[in-house]
Amino acid sequence: MSKSSKLDSPEEIKAALSTLVWANSTKELACDILADYYRYRQILFNKPRYERIEKLPFIPLENEIDLLIGGCGPKTSTVLQTLKETGARIGEIWELKWSDIDNEKGLLNISPEKGSRPRQFKISSQLCSMIARLPHDGPLVFGRGNLEKFRRNYEKARRVLARRLSNPRLNQVMLHTFRHWFATKTYWKTKDILFTQKLLGHRSLSSTLVYTQLVDWKNSDDYTCKIASSIQEASSLIESGFDYVTELDGIKLFRKRK
Repeated sequence: MSKSSKLDSPEEIKAALSTLVWANSTKELACDILADYYRYRQILFNKPRYERIEKLPFIPLENEIDLLIGGCGPKTSTVLQTLKETGARIGEIWELKWSDIDNEKGLLNISPEKGSRPRQFKISSQLCSMIARLPHDGPLVFGRGNLEKFRRNYEKARRVLARRLSNPRLNQVMLHTFRHWFATKTYWKTKDILFTQKLLGHRSLSSTLVYTQLVDWKNSDDYTCKIASSIQEASSLIESGFDYVTELDGIKLFRKRK
């Protein structure tokens, strides 16, 4: 803003801010920063108010999430699968250490950020294998790369997939969307808001309510069906989120909503 307006002129800055095509929440944050700056400079600043407009987050279908996971490179796919199975923030996933993961027991520990609580998750054998295949170049599972660069690369891969699959909805799946999907899916399956709060690591229940949307997957008739003829196959399907339906001629039938 200092490039287009005189920073030491609060009225000029406010006029410039009002013309920007920013969300009200972004303008409100900018005003908070400006208020601190003007307080430091001892310049009078009557902070304008921008009311945040609440919007329902986009909740993708599980098969759309799986398309993104399957369409990215090994590292990005592993990050996305971890986001899907834990509902953690990308910052928490990015700071995962090898010591946070027990591949033998299939356990993953989340160190919290933003005042959240620590959590532990039972992860699938699929995710354990994906993590084990990553290079062990240091203490961090996903290395010391720049998170914003990773985000931009993911967005680029997402655009390519959306265009290739003719599904523009994929472009709405941000990294944080995985957390909204996880929270909504968990609450829909358990109907337990306190359990959902625990998995998300929220200290306040009101924070959890922001993430749980009234998405009725129950009325969807789109299923992926699988069969299992052994305990190992059945166990693997359950770990992947499939529900047992029935048994016919010694074959167990499972299904999962798309």
